Amino acid sequence: MPGRRKKRNELGYPWWIMDALAVLKPPEKLTVSEWADKYRILSELDSAAPGRWRTSRTPYLKAVMDAFNEDFVHDITFCAGTQLGKTSAEQNMIGYAVAQDPGPMLVVYPSEKLAKFTSEKRLQPLIMLSPALRDKFDERGSKDLELTFDTMYIALVGANSPSDLSSRPARYVFFDEIDKFPKWTGSEADPLELAAERTKTFYNRKIVKVSTPTLKTGNIWQGWLNADVQYRFFVPCPHCGAMQTLEFGQIKWPPGADETEARAAAHYECKYCHEIIDDRQKPAMLRAGEWRGERKKKGRAHKVAYQLNSIYSPWLTFGDVAAKFMASKDEPALLMNFVNSWLAEPWEDKSSRMKSDVVMEKALPYERGRMPAAAQLVTCGIDVQIDHFWYAVRAWGAHMTSWLVDWGRAETWADLETVVERNYADVNGEIHNVNLACMDSGYNTDDVYSFCAQHMGVIVPTKGASRALKSRYTVSVLDKQAAGFGLRLYEMDTNQLKNYIASRMSIDPGARGSWNVYEGIEREYADQICSEQRVEKKDRKGRVSIVWDKISSHVANHLLDCETNNVLAAEIMGVRFLTDPEPPGKKEDEPEQDDWLGVNDDWL
Repeated sequence: MPGRRKKRNELGYPWWIMDALAVLKPPEKLTVSEWADKYRILSELDSAAPGRWRTSRTPYLKAVMDAFNEDFVHDITFCAGTQLGKTSAEQNMIGYAVAQDPGPMLVVYPSEKLAKFTSEKRLQPLIMLSPALRDKFDERGSKDLELTFDTMYIALVGANSPSDLSSRPARYVFFDEIDKFPKWTGSEADPLELAAERTKTFYNRKIVKVSTPTLKTGNIWQGWLNADVQYRFFVPCPHCGAMQTLEFGQIKWPPGADETEARAAAHYECKYCHEIIDDRQKPAMLRAGEWRGERKKKGRAHKVAYQLNSIYSPWLTFGDVAAKFMASKDEPALLMNFVNSWLAEPWEDKSSRMKSDVVMEKALPYERGRMPAAAQLVTCGIDVQIDHFWYAVRAWGAHMTSWLVDWGRAETWADLETVVERNYADVNGEIHNVNLACMDSGYNTDDVYSFCAQHMGVIVPTKGASRALKSRYTVSVLDKQAAGFGLRLYEMDTNQLKNYIASRMSIDPGARGSWNVYEGIEREYADQICSEQRVEKKDRKGRVSIVWDKISSHVANHLLDCETNNVLAAEIMGVRFLTDPEPPGKKEDEPEQDDWLGVNDDWL
């Protein structure tokens, strides 16, 4: 104070006049990110890289923080993985509110113990290191769970304390790690509801929710689902410039690599040009990235949500993510943490999931590209992607017994044509050809119709039904001028067909009606077949149905779609009516030859 008085007295005004004028001075017009760049100092207790905050290090946080400045936005949800700076972004909003736009504030943590720890180790150091906050802070009048400033207060509470949640009004409410909150607080309402009730009297209220997800029913994922606009972060490929989200499925490493080898060899593959992207290119991609929103409601958006996985983290390499997956994939608890904390996706109970090991155990002693002699018909299921195809060829015998013959990825229409038209041999060398191929028409629909028309009778277009069907499929004839020659479109009930595949997995390999694969089947095939699980789904009228859904958005399910098309092809071909072939020798309905001489073969 003496130093400040002396400086102001040199201007010719008493210090008390200068203090009074300072109160009337309007705050700087800054956004949250600009304020943080100017005033936020990271402490050693709060960061591995203490010092001045730089939004440029984590450019994806800028839009998330600046949403706090949007007048019509009242609810912000940030569903994010680890090592992304989500808690720091929330703290920047808290600091900005204190310095620029004060109002009573409530910060809610999973427990009171965590609230006290965060106050001591994170929030109070943040305040003391920033002059813009320190000058407003009443350190003597504050407690660990109530920080007092000259124009506002911050109450820190645990979600397990209903009395603290409902005891005072608040313009700002911040929720930290809300998926760890207790669902109910005694006989009271949900902690989110209790805290949000405190903001009703403020027209300019802000509610901020930050967390890694746990389950689809968890608070953060529900915040994501219920938002007016859902934002994902798109970055450009350094080779082709195509904007895309970073997905775990595009991180590649050598097959059979262990955790250490995966860490060293992993890279990212552009989903459009398929060029290799290494870690050195990621910072520039992040700087050129942008949030793109999917609007779910018309009009002004009051609730916005952002979702970001740990692949975007500037502190993690693609190899780190691959190694974490390799270390987690065989333990359900570890895999759940990987899906939640690294991929920022909800975990699904796998009790109804087909295990990939079950598929591996269906192997019989025949080679890839061949089939047992009992096979009578061959089908091909084709899944169409934007710029490539997946296929699976399956042979069928009596009692719906089937054997995987081949599978893979085709890059062009010509490659796909080769797959459908090639010869496949059984173990005796007898040649078989694909009797019917079912081709998904979800992508490149017109091209699919044209391709099927060129291979009339061998390839038919299909699509999944948007509703449950009474039968496994229905047939409609496409417009002749659009598709040519009265092409038939087969609409299938994918849930019924996937239920069929799952039920066949319970039959011993080689047994009547079994679903078999060749010896040495690849793990990738097994994983894709097991990429979905049965879950309960409730419609708008509250009716519950059981449907198949992907375990996680990063899991590839192309081959499961191929095999679903194979089952459809088998149904169309009437495979269920095949019978066991007659043994070699005289057939029952073959007439006996007359022995016109009335003697046996040895008559001479």
